[in-house]
Amino acid sequence: MQLSIDRKEIDKLLMVGDKVLIKPGHPNSRTKSGLYLPPTVQESEKIQSGYIIKAGPGHPLPTQVDESEVWKKKDDTVHYLPLQAREGDLAVYMQNAACEIRFNDDCYMIVPHSAILMLVRDEGLFE
Repeated sequence: MQLSIDRKEIDKLLMVGDKVLIKPGHPNSRTKSGLYLPPTVQESEKIQSGYIIKAGPGHPLPTQVDESEVWKKKDDTVHYLPLQAREGDLAVYMQNAACEIRFNDDCYMIVPHSAILMLVRDEGLFE
């Protein structure tokens, strides 16, 4: 999927539910023995890693309805169970669950939170 959005407009993107937007890292282009791998082999890896650019609000929670107190006003706001992943985290995720999109020739992945295997959080990374 190809979208043309300015870089400053990436802040306008809203992730839905438990989805996260990940900028994939550069996979190793060489094996431990020194052989160079073609891009098709690198992309077919089952597990990838990248930095989380945007995170959704989380899993929606069912509304609490109290039938015994009918005079109370119903709360129409949606409440969410927040995600463990945050912007700036390094995520290790399953490649087969990810959906690739492109913004101005940059590759991003939309990944459900359940496909993230591990997070690495460095608080001082972007300071």
